[in-house]
Amino acid sequence: MSAHLVSLQAAREIRKAKEDDTAYHARLLAMDKLELLEEMVRFQEERSRVGFLTPSMMIRGRTLFHELEKTAETRELLILTRSYRRHLEFEMADYLRKGKAGASRSSLDESDAH
Repeated sequence: MSAHLVSLQAAREIRKAKEDDTAYHARLLAMDKLELLEEMVRFQEERSRVGFLTPSMMIRGRTLFHELEKTAETRELLILTRSYRRHLEFEMADYLRKGKAGASRSSLDESDAH
């Protein structure tokens, strides 16, 4: 089986999540730095509660961490947000290949402990 094959169902779910992301992205653009950090905490709490990353969470998280990256004032926050965003991109690619949420357990919660 080719590594380039993707699950059509997963691709549809990602496309739908991207369409739904427009309003969330607009909301993020209106937030100041503190509100973005609070949104990051909410995102992490939701991720912990659900136990895995849903397609919608992957898209929203990628958008959130991209915005946090753009407003990061410290090198540490820039590194952290860039790392989380890249991790979410990896999770999305893995989801497209495997076609199911939670196909690979996310390490976002584990990163919080460090």
